[in-house]
Amino acid sequence: METEMNELIKEFAEQARKKPMGDSWCYTNPREFEQKFAELVIRECVHLVDTLNEAYEAPSTAGKFIKEHFGVE
Repeated sequence: METEMNELIKEFAEQARKKPMGDSWCYTNPREFEQKFAELVIRECVHLVDTLNEAYEAPSTAGKFIKEHFGVE
């Protein structure tokens, strides 16, 4: 499991590091990186909570609560 987590973290960091600019990509500044990286981690957590709820057919608002708590839309 640790290997998977490390790979996800690397993937999120790579996604957060770059942003589209026209037909190419540019690097984000540190503040943009921090915000995007945190958003990606939060979205992954929400996805896991929602997936777990679906698997057990247990409706929950936990994913929505997590996003609201961190200000992620």
